[in-house]
Amino acid sequence: MAADEPEPTNGQTLLKQGAEGKLYIGQHGGVRCLVKERFSKKYRHPDLDVQLTRQRIKAEQKAFERCKAAGVATPKLLGVDMNGRKIYMEYLDQAKTAKQLVDETVLKGDGKAAIAQLAAEVGRVVGALHGHNIIHGDLTTSNMLLDPVEGAELPYRLVMIDFGLSYHSMNVEDMGVDLYVLERALLSAHSEVPEFFELVLDSYRQHNKFKLAETIAKYEEVRARGPVETTS
Repeated sequence: MAADEPEPTNGQTLLKQGAEGKLYIGQHGGVRCLVKERFSKKYRHPDLDVQLTRQRIKAEQKAFERCKAAGVATPKLLGVDMNGRKIYMEYLDQAKTAKQLVDETVLKGDGKAAIAQLAAEVGRVVGALHGHNIIHGDLTTSNMLLDPVEGAELPYRLVMIDFGLSYHSMNVEDMGVDLYVLERALLSAHSEVPEFFELVLDSYRQHNKFKLAETIAKYEEVRARGPVETTS
């Protein structure tokens, strides 16, 4: 086992694993929940590793609070375990990712209305985030859950997840980069729907009134400079 390789999940259902941590189904206070666990980085000094991990967990906690104030849905935060490097969140067992919906719609071949509806909602949510100076840092359709809602015009609520790279900023370049990361993610994951990002951007323009013109200008400037690194 490599130095930074995670320990086995001990029978827990692993949902996602990346360089920084893993997401799995566990329990908190006897309640089934999502657990996000950050890995220890063996190449860092132990004290520095603990300090940086605590900072990131606290930043994620803050992101949940800011999203609530912005009217952006997230899983409920159930608790944190600083020593165990874990965040416990509500488990939405009926939800699917936005990526799954797009992939299913593309396979059916007749889902233009569903794609347009989703794009409008993504634009609204990202506009709300930026309108409240929240930079997500990893905007992809894999980090958006669609939680079913019965009897509503929109058959789901869009729930944002994975705030491991998020931060608070009033800098329009940060927002422009966030948009560019989203564009690149959509083009990569959903090349069959080339109009997806433009639909998102149309909705974003309607819902983010915070320095909108400057943010769009910065997005176009970042786009002209070329690819940026992402960690989806």
